[in-house]
Amino acid sequence: MADGYRFPQQSAGNYYYPQHTQPHHPRHQIIRNGTPPNNIRSVFSADTPSPSRSPDSHSPAQNLYGMFNQNHQQGQHGRVNGAGGRGMPAMYNFQHQNTHQPQHMQHHANIQQEHTTHTTNGAVLGHHASYSSGVLSNSTPSFTPSNLQNGHSATTRGGQAQQITEHWAEQIRLHKESEKAHSLMMEGAPNHYARLRAGENRGITPAPAQPVAASDDSQDNGESRDLGRMADQQSPLKRQDWHNMDLSGQGLRVLSAPVFNYVFLKELYVASNKLAYLPPTIGQLRHLTLLDVSNNQLVDLPPELGMCVYMKQLLAFDNRIQTLPNELGSLYQLDILGIEGNPIDQGMKQVVMEHGTKKLIERLREEAPVPMPPMPRSMLDLTSGEVSSANKERFKVFSFNILTNDACTERLYGYSPKAALDWEYRKEQVLQDIRSNDADFVCLQEVDTETFKEYFSMKLAYSKYKGVFWPRSRAKTMAESQAKNVDGCATFYRFEEWILLDKQLVDFGNLAINRPDAKNQHDIFNRIMPRDHIAVVCFFENRQTGSRLIVVNTHLFWDPAYCDVKLIQTAILLGEVNRLAEKYAKWPACKDKKSYTLPTEDDDDDVESAPEITPEPSKEYSSKTQVPLVICADQNSTADSSVFELFAKGSVRPDHPELLGHSYGNFTKDGMEHPFSLRSAYTNLDKTPDALPFTNYTPGFRGVIDHIWYSTNALENTSLLGRVDPEYMRTVPGFPNYHFPSDHLSLMAEFAIKGPKMKKVLQEPDFGPSSRRDDRRRT
Repeated sequence: MADGYRFPQQSAGNYYYPQHTQPHHPRHQIIRNGTPPNNIRSVFSADTPSPSRSPDSHSPAQNLYGMFNQNHQQGQHGRVNGAGGRGMPAMYNFQHQNTHQPQHMQHHANIQQEHTTHTTNGAVLGHHASYSSGVLSNSTPSFTPSNLQNGHSATTRGGQAQQITEHWAEQIRLHKESEKAHSLMMEGAPNHYARLRAGENRGITPAPAQPVAASDDSQDNGESRDLGRMADQQSPLKRQDWHNMDLSGQGLRVLSAPVFNYVFLKELYVASNKLAYLPPTIGQLRHLTLLDVSNNQLVDLPPELGMCVYMKQLLAFDNRIQTLPNELGSLYQLDILGIEGNPIDQGMKQVVMEHGTKKLIERLREEAPVPMPPMPRSMLDLTSGEVSSANKERFKVFSFNILTNDACTERLYGYSPKAALDWEYRKEQVLQDIRSNDADFVCLQEVDTETFKEYFSMKLAYSKYKGVFWPRSRAKTMAESQAKNVDGCATFYRFEEWILLDKQLVDFGNLAINRPDAKNQHDIFNRIMPRDHIAVVCFFENRQTGSRLIVVNTHLFWDPAYCDVKLIQTAILLGEVNRLAEKYAKWPACKDKKSYTLPTEDDDDDVESAPEITPEPSKEYSSKTQVPLVICADQNSTADSSVFELFAKGSVRPDHPELLGHSYGNFTKDGMEHPFSLRSAYTNLDKTPDALPFTNYTPGFRGVIDHIWYSTNALENTSLLGRVDPEYMRTVPGFPNYHFPSDHLSLMAEFAIKGPKMKKVLQEPDFGPSSRRDDRRRT
């Protein structure tokens, strides 16, 4: 909405109440002293503005629209920021920081006076920074005291005054402003709201774009920052010098499709037109904080509006709306829902009148039926039926950041019902996801200690899984009662098929400060050490085939402002994997493997049991890079980051921009590198219709930040778990919800182990008996 009229109201008719000059008392009353003028009926006619209303076009008050007066009529469209332009919508607010003070609503109780001949309507006073101090709520020519301006009775059946909440008083004020703006636009002055802002923007220069800066570590509460997530961030947008558009008062019947390509819009005014509906594409404007569709012919609001979760004001005054869709329950930040002047359901209206907009939004969200689930995600075959991969040994790896309970707050995920955020419900959904995908290895991030021990370890044991878990390093400094809530990384494996040969914890902070080159490197102590993120490295052997495999499970720091920290964490991780792989390549053969029998469907004694399968000997590897390697990583970094570059390309130069000029010993002296040939499994779908659009999905951030890396020289990616149904995602503002228990998406990849490359043995040619006799003579 407009910020208010920016001039003192000199005159509002022949009679008006004086301004308050004394300090305002909380119980201050407006009491008529003496008898009002004899012409009170003419003075308080419907055409006479109250002291808080802006003067009409015939008022002697200062003309707000002086630059667009009768002698200087602009075209129907105008760009108000600069020179006028025909055929363009009004766009304004040139990087303008709104300095308007918050509205201070002084609510006065309705007071019934003793003298029945002068009973007054309980005065609803609305104080505003640029308004007069009182708003007299009278709308009938005879100034009848029993009716409020919005048409509601001021008294109950018992004759007592009806309490009007501060929120409803604000609704009435905004409705009056909307009516005033509508009348002005009907008189031939469209783009009302752009005109109001024109004066504010005059002479304002755009603020230079500020680079993202890291927070001051000295004032950083490490725990609170570590509980932050990518959900706190908004997807980066290109610099945009205008964010508001005014298409009001132009007689539009349909909003054209190009309007919804302006996804950066924060305010959109389409009031006082002839719109009969809003198209579903309105959901593309996900950064909207204000939408004004007042004084149109709307009969409903589209469910897709629930995608605009940053909405603060949704003004739909004076339409034909009778009910609201449950999808609007996602608008958990909505402060004002303008419904006055609609034949809205009385129950909904009563909730707004008595408890405010947020209560109605909460009711829409919590009472909404559970939506239909999406189509199951399918496995995508990458082999195209090639025979070469058919007989190879295969295994599946499942990776999932399950969103720890402490991080799942209504502040971040208030667009979802409380039942969908409940940890008991969410962890059951996670368990169901694990079981349905039936992987050989399950790598989970953000698993707290108690949940690992008391839930997943016990539940997954029934599915023949065992687990390896380490919490983040802060747990070492806590009491047991607190340490049980610290999250970490958990790796589960099928113990009937795989033997755990070794397990190692990689503590990034501890390894960083104990490096020989960390001496006098203050950035290592100030930036790396406080982040207690970890990785879990496991070394397995297949019981039957003897194949060996390294599985790494890690979770990197989340904050985009600390891209240098994430890069150093990645370098430390790959350095440790390099060291361990060299050790594992020389690991002695496993001699205590137990053979197992294939399960039978019938346990009757008459059925002959399957023969035992003799396990093959442990495979040997000539070098560390020959050992198959899989890394499951929530790396909180996109594909254009240095973290991704180090994984994929094997090296990062020492002066990389994302190091932000910090010093990290040999990392910033010699650069970072690793010897493995790694590829992210889901990049195999790039440039195809099945490409994964996101692994993390919230209103503020959508991107691929989770990966399953594999060594291409030892493994072949044969299949992948596909994307979520796009039709289902059309009305989903963000995860988690009833069907997806985390803000991350679970990933799964199937791999085939490539056979070792055998060295060709060159045999000497056989030239017959004479050649052999010559050989005997030489010996």
